[in-house]
Parts: sequence; structure tokens; C-alpha cells
Amino acid sequence: MRILFLGGTGLTGPFAVRRLHALGHEVTVYHRGQHEADFPEGVRRVLGDLAHLPGKLVHPAPDVVVHMWAMTEADAGHFLGVFRGVAGRAVVVSSGDVYRAYGRLQRLESGPPDPIPLSEDAPLRESRYPYRKMAPSEDHWMARYEKISIERALMEQTRLPTTILRFPAVCGPNEYRRFQQWLQPMLRGEAEIRVQEDWAGWRWTHGFFEDVAESVVLAATHPRAAGRIYNVGEPQTPTMAERLDAFARASGWRGRIVRAPASEIPEAGRMPHDFAHHLVYDTSRIRTELGYAEAVLPQEALVRIIEWERAASLQ
Repeated sequence: MRILFLGGTGLTGPFAVRRLHALGHEVTVYHRGQHEADFPEGVRRVLGDLAHLPGKLVHPAPDVVVHMWAMTEADAGHFLGVFRGVAGRAVVVSSGDVYRAYGRLQRLESGPPDPIPLSEDAPLRESRYPYRKMAPSEDHWMARYEKISIERALMEQTRLPTTILRFPAVCGPNEYRRFQQWLQPMLRGEAEIRVQEDWAGWRWTHGFFEDVAESVVLAATHPRAAGRIYNVGEPQTPTMAERLDAFARASGWRGRIVRAPASEIPEAGRMPHDFAHHLVYDTSRIRTELGYAEAVLPQEALVRIIEWERAASLQ
């Protein structure tokens, strides 16, 4: 098949591209040039603006187009304008932040916790634009970010059959060091780490980047995935304290993790979220329908994250 990636040079994209190329597919990556991924010979690269997709991308028409970086409703409209009725199918990356539980976690809306795990049919956020307050300017994409609008625009039309992948918290080497504030004390051999007690008992589904990339490969190569929405992530979601315990064992750290009220945590490290709302995703649908499974053993993933953190601290 001819498979076109829009984006795909960040965390998960390179693994998906390499895997699809190894399976014998003709892969093209259209990206902004902000990251230089290591692609095998034979993978075609095209540089350009993702907000202005050139017509040359549809000559010849791709069998599957994978959009890794659709952030706004305008992105979805432009995407459909170029590929609807032209490409065979689409795979579009979304996020678990579409769920109502996320809005309540962020205190953007109120209400009791939703039952977990959250299936693909769980209630979605009633609030919109969850990152607008964090946007550096009014014209920044974060001010207009809304995956719910993207999903609806794509799933309410039929001329470009689309698969939606709701990604978890993606972790691994080269990401923004999600666990830095806890791994660094472990690597320094400190005797104690203090963590916010409500956060320690909170659950949020994660996925190692190489594992998450496999969901893209499966969605791109399985025609029956068209028109479906899939949660992606680990099969069981531990508490954050349990994650830290796993990192401690993998790194050989023998210190103590102490839970403390938010009021006793330094203000800079205090987290204001409502941790009664867990983000635990039910990933059984993609496992049953597409055969999704982790590509990397959990222990190996932990070690690779720790080694990346160790190397990053020396730079």
C-alpha cells in the first residue's frame, strides 16, 4: 500500500514508519522539519507546512493517510478538503483528553467520577479548548486545540473512512522527561522522595512509545478498522505510586517514597487537579479487534526510560 504520514517524526511516528516500511509498504512522510528522524532508505520525505497541504501529496493518491498532528477543527477541515474522496482511508491520532473525566480532573467542569475503565463510549468533555489558558498567544495552536471537534468532523462524514486512535500518556526516550522530578532523586541516590498523596493514588493510562506506535501500524493495515475509535495504552493501569515503585526497583534505588498532603508540597511542585477523576482507558477493543499487544516488555521499557533520563541529566 501507499501510506502517507502527516507528521511522524516525533515519539511514535518513526517506529510506525519503520515498521510499515519493513512490511513492504511504500511510505512517505510529510513533515515540518522540526525533528530529524532516522528513517530507512526508501522512505520518502517531503518538507512542508502541515496547515497548508500541497496538492502533490495526492499524486498518486495514498491508500492510507495517517495524520499524527491534527490539533484543531481547522486542521480537520483542511485535511478533509485535501483527502476526502481521494485517499482510501485515514488514521488520525486523538487523545484520552476527550473524556469527561479529563475535564473534571482539570476542574474545567464538575461532577462525580465516571466509572473506570473508560471505554470508547464513555462520556466526553462538556468543556472545550482545555489548553487555552496555557497557550503562549491567542494565535497559538494550543488556544484552538480541541480533539473532540476533530473526531466529530471526521466521523460524521463517509467519503474518507477514518480510524481514530485515542493515545494515552506516551512515555519513552526523547519525550519531555515526564518522570524527571522523581527519577532524578532516585538516580542521585537520595534517601527520600516526597509525593502529593492524592496524586500517588491516582491512575492514568500510559503507553511506551514503541508500543503505541504499533496501534498506528495495525490501524493502517487493517481495513476493518475504518470507522472505529480505539483507546490505546497498557492493559492494566497502576497508581502513580505503583509506577514510582516500579522505577525504583528497575533503577536499584532503595530510598523511601513519602506521601504528603498538597499543602506540605512546595508550591512549585504542587498539582491542583482533582485526582478523584482517574484516566483509566479500556483498551480491550483494539486488542480484540486488531490484535494489539505490547512490542516491548514492561521491564525493558522502564530501563530504557531510566537510561534516557540518566543520559539527559548529563547533557
